[in-house]
Amino acid sequence: MTYDKAIALPMAVLFAAVLGVFSFAPGAASANAKFQKWVQGFEGVARKNGIRRSTFRRAFAGVTAPDPEVLELARYQPEFRQKLWMYFDSRVNEETIARGQLEKQNWASWLSRIERKYGIDRHILLAIWSMESGYGEALKRPRSLRSVIRSLATLAYADRRRRKFARRQLIAAMKILQSGAIGVEQLRGSWAGAMGHTQFIPTSYRAYAQNIDGKPGADIWNSVPDALATAARLLQKAGWRTGRTWGYEVTVPARLRNQAGKQRTIRSWANLGARRVGGRSFSRTGENGVLMFPAGENGPAFLMLRNFFVIKRYNNSDKYALAVGHLADQIAGFGDFKKPVPRPFRRLSLDERIELQSLLKKMGLYDLDIDGKIGGGTRSAIRKAQIKFGLNPTGVESPKFLATLRRRS
Repeated sequence: MTYDKAIALPMAVLFAAVLGVFSFAPGAASANAKFQKWVQGFEGVARKNGIRRSTFRRAFAGVTAPDPEVLELARYQPEFRQKLWMYFDSRVNEETIARGQLEKQNWASWLSRIERKYGIDRHILLAIWSMESGYGEALKRPRSLRSVIRSLATLAYADRRRRKFARRQLIAAMKILQSGAIGVEQLRGSWAGAMGHTQFIPTSYRAYAQNIDGKPGADIWNSVPDALATAARLLQKAGWRTGRTWGYEVTVPARLRNQAGKQRTIRSWANLGARRVGGRSFSRTGENGVLMFPAGENGPAFLMLRNFFVIKRYNNSDKYALAVGHLADQIAGFGDFKKPVPRPFRRLSLDERIELQSLLKKMGLYDLDIDGKIGGGTRSAIRKAQIKFGLNPTGVESPKFLATLRRRS
């Protein structure tokens, strides 16, 4: 999602204490009263920033308490806490690749038009769409969406680290509402206020929103062409280099392994012994590349180019940018990394992941869709089952855990 760099960090507030205040009477009533008082005070700030009273009242109608789930989600961001193999398993897999190839056909004419206008490779846009909303599937699940106004107000009120960010986004969200681009009932998104198919935070929407489908407004919530064009505009303005890749998988001699994070021209890296995998040659050897080992020294090595860092303007995470680039390549028909990402055990098949979710549901621990997609809800259910079985609550979907679940469910 399109976070500013300053807030793409794990939450530092004492979530347990805050959640405790919000969850138990009589403290909940007191906390809600304090929140309502904060909302009243924030109206003055909104008015000074051009928000009409009628807009403010419409935005906050029914918002009487902070959302404790927002604080829990803010505390856990997979980009910064999961191992690379776990992060990739749920984002770069046979389902996301096949769906991307299908959507490439479905939206071929629009993708061609967007490529011509903005210069952004269609596969990168498809990968971002997949990463941000599962090709729009997340927008079809009401339980995964929440009031943007309430989410941002919660962060502005209770999250010290994100307070400044949330206040700014809250004002921007009300300006979007005031413009008539979207109704308050549709102003729904992620815990951080990211919205639509390509998950734009309010300030980024206001800066980059594009209307390419000819219908009224820049509708990233309902128009796939508008959403993809908006993502393309952000990447274009961030300095995307048209016709160039995001990076090269390479092999490097052992003596270069202490050079991780260093930047040199591709030519210089090649002179030092870096080689592109598969025996292919480097192109544009005058470009700068940064040597990176995203999965550690036992995993694949890369020379990351400018476009990799442009992708990070969307989400300031190396894992995110690598997943977008790799998924884009796979949708385009290129193969997997030559050197696999290290993992402690084999990945469960789709059928096994569906079976795992079904067994967790049978135990009453999982109540989301049985789709084989391992996300936060599934891992939370796995942890509950592991605790029940007296196991280490890792939340990881291993073959060993599935075998235990089969025996004991």
